[in-house]
Amino acid sequence: MNVLRLAATLSLVALTTVACAKKPTDAGAMSTSGSTAAAAPATGPVPGSQEDLVVNVGDRVFFAFDKYALDSEAQATLTRQADWMKKYPAVTVTVEGHADERGTREYNLALGEKRANSAKDFLVALGVATSRITVISYGKERPAVLGTGEAVWAQNRRAVTVVSN
Repeated sequence: MNVLRLAATLSLVALTTVACAKKPTDAGAMSTSGSTAAAAPATGPVPGSQEDLVVNVGDRVFFAFDKYALDSEAQATLTRQADWMKKYPAVTVTVEGHADERGTREYNLALGEKRANSAKDFLVALGVATSRITVISYGKERPAVLGTGEAVWAQNRRAVTVVSN
């Protein structure tokens, strides 16, 4: 009986050793020197996603007080967005218009819509189909930064491009 136990134990140890042995996971991953090349995991944002837009292009443009005209920095960002949208023709977006806390609700909703439409019109002028872009105004209802003062208000006067699909 002890011989059977010893044989079973040795078999289990042998199986465990074989199972734990390091094996190449992909014979095609062998390099010319004979060592295994580790496959790098995919990193970074999914191409065509909101994260891709934010990280690689920029999703927002800013405006001067009580204005909806695009400055050169805003135009540069929107040009990058247009190029990005041409690269991903299935992507549709919503451009959100925002205002700072000053002014009435109605006034800021109208101003936010003008800002969103300025961004949309610029994208369309660069060749993005108008059917791929919708606009919405949140006025002063969704501030990016809470508080008061010019530094805060400047961050809230914006148009943000959001991937819809």
